[in-house]
Amino acid sequence: MTFVLVGGSTATATIDGISAAGANPALTYHTPAVDLELVTYGRPVFSDILPMSPTGCPTPALITRGVRNLLGFETVAIEAGLAVDTAAPTISVGDSPGADIREAEAVPDAEELFDRASAVGRALSEERVFIGESVPGGTTTALGVMRALGEPYGVSSSLPENPLGRKAEVVEAGLESSAVGYGDAAGDPLEAVRLVGDPVMPTVMGVAAGALDSGTAVTLAGGTQMVAAAALLRHLGVEADLSLATTVFVDEDTEDLQDATDALDIDLTVTDPRFDQTDHVAMRQYCQGEAKEGVGMGVHWRSQQNVRPR
Repeated sequence: MTFVLVGGSTATATIDGISAAGANPALTYHTPAVDLELVTYGRPVFSDILPMSPTGCPTPALITRGVRNLLGFETVAIEAGLAVDTAAPTISVGDSPGADIREAEAVPDAEELFDRASAVGRALSEERVFIGESVPGGTTTALGVMRALGEPYGVSSSLPENPLGRKAEVVEAGLESSAVGYGDAAGDPLEAVRLVGDPVMPTVMGVAAGALDSGTAVTLAGGTQMVAAAALLRHLGVEADLSLATTVFVDEDTEDLQDATDALDIDLTVTDPRFDQTDHVAMRQYCQGEAKEGVGMGVHWRSQQNVRPR
């Protein structure tokens, strides 16, 4: 198997109360670059900042790195608008971070990102690829594109208490500034991304679409951000089989995850890493609702048998 990790940034993450993918909003710009380094090398390289929540919960990149150590899978790192440099060897499809979705245009180069990422996906000669993401603020942009597409489903959060009200407020402001209403971008997913998305979205879409075109099976390793990616692919007209691998932390935080995957015709697998059986403080924080998912942590199911296929 090959694990594809897409890292990128959006200014949406710097809005207070949106993301816990950094000790403070400004540090969220460092998170994707360091996540790529952690999965590749097992440690930060260009930065001495280990991504963690304001309360000290470490990035799920450490868990994905641990699974990589166990399974020895290949990793392809893709840069999609990083705000700071990474030492990880990457394929760059774009170098512009996404704007705050409350601006009129969040991802001006959405179509170009998709096209370049599609070429990468077609070049992957594997039986199956797993695709993960690192983009702080991504559940808010996911909510934005879902509403622009006319999809009613909710999103999870890296915060213990999901700030859905705050996210909905930001999304409403973004839709208004972009002059797009609920469902106005149905059937035009790249327009939804351009207006209220982030640069990781069209990149994940492109890799998945390109891989599927070449006969490679695709598993989206992640939570509700990957549900949004699947919705974008379905609105693009992609009818091929898709699967989603996520964790019990996302499943328990998202009331309509099963409904969303059923409606989008996605095979869902939920992993319980059994972090409640350890006394490690970081693992306990996951059980208390922090972080939950990201950086392909859903790939964890490949390392053990405690999964719940749906």
